[in-house]
Amino acid sequence: MTDFGEQDTYVGAMKGVILSICPEAKMIDLTHRIPAQDICAAALQLSSVYAYFPPETIHLIVVDPGVGSQRRSIICQVENHTFVCPDNGLLTLVVQQAPIEASVAIQNKTYFLPQVSHTFHGRDIFAPVAAHLANGIPMSEFGPLVTDLRHLQLAKPDISESQIKGEIIWIDHFGNAITNIGHQHLQIIDPELKLQINFRDQQISRLSESYSTVPVGTTLALISSFDYLEISVNQGSASQICNLSLGDSVLVQPIIATTTTTRR
Repeated sequence: MTDFGEQDTYVGAMKGVILSICPEAKMIDLTHRIPAQDICAAALQLSSVYAYFPPETIHLIVVDPGVGSQRRSIICQVENHTFVCPDNGLLTLVVQQAPIEASVAIQNKTYFLPQVSHTFHGRDIFAPVAAHLANGIPMSEFGPLVTDLRHLQLAKPDISESQIKGEIIWIDHFGNAITNIGHQHLQIIDPELKLQINFRDQQISRLSESYSTVPVGTTLALISSFDYLEISVNQGSASQICNLSLGDSVLVQPIIATTTTTRR
């Protein structure tokens, strides 16, 4: 996973390094379209997908606005998954989901390329280190143990008994707006999930099970495949149609049943 995009040869260079060191490596591209330097977006995407890979997978993540600075490079093991990345908060959400088994600072230059650029550690440090790990070199060979990993200060929903205040944290390729409000948060204010969702002077009065439960072009809210509240438009872009952006506020409240009485 990187923020390198697909126009340039940066990703290809990293793959070439890996194959030169570990010809048997099987590589899968998660995405190279993380917005440039957006560590928060990368942390979110990584945490939502890594567990679907088999044990002993090596995850190489390069979203590195601090390249060439004094920021650390690390290897971190979580739930029998190994992560190779800069220590800039990329693993914030991963380590919230499961405890760290071990982590080391990458310092042993034996496992770097002979020439290390000040601007492309993905090719010169992270790719060769990941390849050597795949060849069976133990983590302990790369550097000393560390415990003080850097964590991002990510926005958390404000939850009370009567409402949840959250925000949009990701807009996907389809224009779906994913919030930081999890399924478990919604159940706090109404276990039956009879809710109304408010955003940008708009309101949705129920949760849908899927996109197709409303007519084409209709705005809806549902629980996404990654278990977060999502605002969508059936066969349309909620981002464009509802004018939604990252950071927009979302308010969720239970629907209060009303009763009417008549006089006789």
